[in-house]
Amino acid sequence: MEPLLCYPDPLPGPLQAALRQGGYDFRCLGKPELVDATEPGVTKDGWSGAVVSAAGDLTGAVTLCRHLRRRDVPVAPLLLGVAPDQLAELALREDLFDDFCVLPATLEELVARLEHLMWRAGRGLAPDVIEHGPLVLNLETYQAAVAGRVLDLTYMEYELLRFLSA
Repeated sequence: MEPLLCYPDPLPGPLQAALRQGGYDFRCLGKPELVDATEPGVTKDGWSGAVVSAAGDLTGAVTLCRHLRRRDVPVAPLLLGVAPDQLAELALREDLFDDFCVLPATLEELVARLEHLMWRAGRGLAPDVIEHGPLVLNLETYQAAVAGRVLDLTYMEYELLRFLSA
């Protein structure tokens, strides 16, 4: 997965801790205007999402969010962190972010919001599967396939196959 774009540099400690706990790779951006600069190992549109903290610089954060949304390939999902006194500034700007949280937020809340946004964007964690030779069992969708061909199984047949293949 491509890294997350984060702003500012350095990212506040709780946000860094949440990204690390969630297992996300991220790159911090010092200035909003540097968003299109060539980043080693990252394609021009290769960000998997963005985490922007407006707590220290609301103007820069909004400028960056606006720029990320107006690209040929908009960066999504976008999580915006705001200070409690900045909540009124979010009015009529919902199009600039997918979700927001009031900082300081708990580590658990930040991780949960990021996981939810990634899941909604189709970039969540890979589904749990059991692979045994050509047999693949998807534990989330209860589907079984052999050599890519989906099997039509009853619930009991699927459960028995899962038990025997685990």
